[in-house]
Amino acid sequence: MKNLSRLLFAMLLVLGFSNTYAQDENNPWAISFGINAVDFYPTGEDAPLGGYFDEFFNAGDHYNILPSLSSVSAARYINSGFSVGATASINKIDKFGDDRSRYNDVTYFGLDGIVKYSFASILNSKCVEPYLGVGGGYTWVDDIGAGTLNGTFGINFWLTENIGLTAQTSYKHAFEDYLDTHFQHTAGITVKFGGKDTDEDGIYDKDDACPEEWGLAEFNGCPDSDGDGIEDAKDSCPQEAGPAEFNGCPDSDGDGIADKDDACPTEAGPKELNGCPDSDGDGVADKDDECPNEAGPAANNGCPWPDRDGDGVVDKDDQCPDLVGTVANNGCPEVTEAVKKALNAYAKTILFDTGKSTIKEQSEEVLQNIVDILKEYPNARFTIDGHTDSVGSEANNQRLSQERASSVMNYLITKGIASNRLEHQGFGESKPIDSNKTKAGRANNRRVEINLIK
Repeated sequence: MKNLSRLLFAMLLVLGFSNTYAQDENNPWAISFGINAVDFYPTGEDAPLGGYFDEFFNAGDHYNILPSLSSVSAARYINSGFSVGATASINKIDKFGDDRSRYNDVTYFGLDGIVKYSFASILNSKCVEPYLGVGGGYTWVDDIGAGTLNGTFGINFWLTENIGLTAQTSYKHAFEDYLDTHFQHTAGITVKFGGKDTDEDGIYDKDDACPEEWGLAEFNGCPDSDGDGIEDAKDSCPQEAGPAEFNGCPDSDGDGIADKDDACPTEAGPKELNGCPDSDGDGVADKDDECPNEAGPAANNGCPWPDRDGDGVVDKDDQCPDLVGTVANNGCPEVTEAVKKALNAYAKTILFDTGKSTIKEQSEEVLQNIVDILKEYPNARFTIDGHTDSVGSEANNQRLSQERASSVMNYLITKGIASNRLEHQGFGESKPIDSNKTKAGRANNRRVEINLIK
């Protein structure tokens, strides 16, 4: 009796402090061990028994208790709060209501099956699990047995996720006269088990988002390999700890750019230079700056070399440092179509002595204009082409056109135009631009052209 009272007190204490879970799919099996008490009194019979539930808790006068392990149960969770189970119990009967003479320490043995429904999910409780059950069984008293129809009410108080205390009472209605209807109360310990946890992380596969990988409860069983508080699946750098603002990637130099996106991960630098420093503040990253401690334009690779003509090409790379040019033309001005036309307009007015390659004095001004233009484009190369009309032999015309082109080239060289910028060739009468049948046409065909070599 003292043991039963202590057990009931412990169960009430646990009701106030427990925070665990009921039997469910994760732990489908449960085994209970405990003691049972058989009470014939409050079953609505005549004396020596009493009315229904009379003196229901009068354990001292009416309970038959075997002071040892006397009840073993096994249950299997099915679905939606339902489970099925079986119980074997043993007892000694010496009290039949108020009558102490009917039984004298006779043996009581019961085998019972049950279908139970748990109210844990309805109550949304993690520690208290009331349940109702219905079933039947066979009970022997003094070697005489009879079938019973059973109705059960019980409560599980879960101490941990797998261990709890159980208290229940069953009304067992007997179908034979030689067995009396009675209540059987049970108190004991229940252990549930059978949940599958493949990765052994303490989270059952059913609730584990990563059942094959050891993980943490806060990430539903998924891992956080670098321990930065960001689960691997959402971590851009799962093997390196980093803050959430960089999706779990580190920023070693603290410049606000994650190492994986930082061209200089160990040196702080601005975002516009991909995280690399710019010591002289010239907009060229130190790693690309040939003069990292002296500010200079990007066109100079960060060096402050001069650019006299201000065309963006530093003097050391500018083939025309005193003339505004283009980067594409190495700092020299590019010959435009208008300039090309002007050159040829002048060239066509160069006059030669008849049948000779000597230049007439009146062409001096025209040639000087050509020299002035060529000096404006010091890196440009030109070809001087001689042409004749069709008067005379073809061979003589070819020779004459060649000599006249050579005569013009030599003149330009004497006026300061570098010889490596000039070429000459004669085409004779092969490329007329007008008819050789008229005096005016033949005059047009006798010409010198100056063309840009690309």
